[in-house]
Amino acid sequence: MVLKRMDNVLIVVDDLDAMKSFFTELGLELEGQTTVEGPSVGSLIGLKDVRATIAMMRTPDGQGIELDKFHRPDAVRFGPIDAPVNALGLRRIMFAVDEIDAVVAHMQSHGAELIGQMQYGASYRLAYIRGPEGIIVGLAEHLG
Repeated sequence: MVLKRMDNVLIVVDDLDAMKSFFTELGLELEGQTTVEGPSVGSLIGLKDVRATIAMMRTPDGQGIELDKFHRPDAVRFGPIDAPVNALGLRRIMFAVDEIDAVVAHMQSHGAELIGQMQYGASYRLAYIRGPEGIIVGLAEHLG
C-alpha cells in the first residue's frame, strides 16, 4: 500500500453560498457543485435518508476542499461557532500565500476577522483569520 496524496478535506457548512464566496475570495476555484442523495450515499457515510449539496473547491495547486450542506438529516453543531483553536477536532486549515498583509486586508474587506499574527524569525509570517461559520484559516508567508 502506498499513500499517494491527500485528495480533499470535508467541511460541513450551513450557508454554502457564504462559504463558497469566502474560499473564492481567498483564491480557490469552484470546481463543481451537485446534490447527492439516496441509499448508496447513506451507506457510504453511515447516515440514513441523506440529501446534501456538495461544492468542490480547488487550490491553485489542485488540493481540494469539499463543502457539504446537509438538507437531510440536519447538520449537528458541537460547541460554539467561534470555538477557540484549542477545541478538540479539526480547527483550522492553512494556506501558503504571498503578500500576507494584502491577503489579510482583502479577506477582512470581505468579512473575515483577524484573530492574530506573528513572525517566526526570518522564516515565516503567520496570520489566523476567522471566516463564515467560525472557520479558522491560517495563512503562511515564507520569507526569503
